[in-house]
Amino acid sequence: MREKSNTRDHIVDIATRLFFVQGYHATGMNQIIQESHAPKGSLYYYFPNGKEELAQVCIEQQRKSTTEILQLNFVKSDDFVSGVQTFFLGLANVVERQQFQGVAPSCFWNAVETSCISNRLREACQETFDTWKLVMIERLKEEGCEGERAESIAMGIISLLEGSFVLALTYRNTEPLINAAKIIPQLTSEAN
Repeated sequence: MREKSNTRDHIVDIATRLFFVQGYHATGMNQIIQESHAPKGSLYYYFPNGKEELAQVCIEQQRKSTTEILQLNFVKSDDFVSGVQTFFLGLANVVERQQFQGVAPSCFWNAVETSCISNRLREACQETFDTWKLVMIERLKEEGCEGERAESIAMGIISLLEGSFVLALTYRNTEPLINAAKIIPQLTSEAN
């Protein structure tokens, strides 16, 4: 049973990397099979509905792992601002260590490319953003910030994350993520 789980996980890891690097449309199932060294039957056994189902699983896996990292940063930090700053700076370190390749903590690679084509994938991306927003709102509530202000701050942080991440990858430079981390205190104190 463990071997089957490893095969499925390996397929998902390879597909996530390929979707991120090449895009959803440029990544074919045959390439995923070839690069994962998985039998074609295994791919369709685990993902009988094909590439769209596999992409949805990739998005869900990224949502889960990124959410866990965000929550862990909040547990280890004294407050919301330092938790988010640690998250951004940690992402900058990962991006640099990976040489700006195959890093996908957000779902922009899929949201932008498929939102008009696949409602299923658009909804998976929306759920990712909603999950991150709820994690942030919960932490903000613990610190006495509630309602529209907490939601506004969380959405602002997600927008900042997505934008700075795209810029970091585009420029092959971590400065956008580092600069974003620096302005988080202003964003949280001025949101009303």
